[in-house]
Amino acid sequence: MKQLHLKVSIFVIVSISLIYGITPDKTLPLLFDFTIATTDLKNIFRATMGLYLGIVVFWTIGIMQPKFWAAATITNICFMGGLATGRLMSILIDGQPSIYFLVGFIVEVIFTFWGFINLKKHTDYLKME
Repeated sequence: MKQLHLKVSIFVIVSISLIYGITPDKTLPLLFDFTIATTDLKNIFRATMGLYLGIVVFWTIGIMQPKFWAAATITNICFMGGLATGRLMSILIDGQPSIYFLVGFIVEVIFTFWGFINLKKHTDYLKME
């Protein structure tokens, strides 16, 4: 159970990264109200895919090597919390997003708190002196 939040995060983030990066000009217009018409936009989404997959590698190391579990969990908290914070800022500034982005925000908040709970439960990182 200690590693479940990382395992589920890996599944979710790999799925999202592949949607963003494999064929962004084909998949993203099906989900969202915009088209990928330039090489630069394809490059941005493929770079995002690479960034997501890179962090997934570290989370995988954290699952396989117990000495890296806490660091992997902290990066998971920062990653999910950073995404959620950006989405919250957009909601406050730009208004309510589509259902896909709203669900993404809720999932990111859940993963952020799940990571905090696991970190507190399994380490001394968040214990007060």
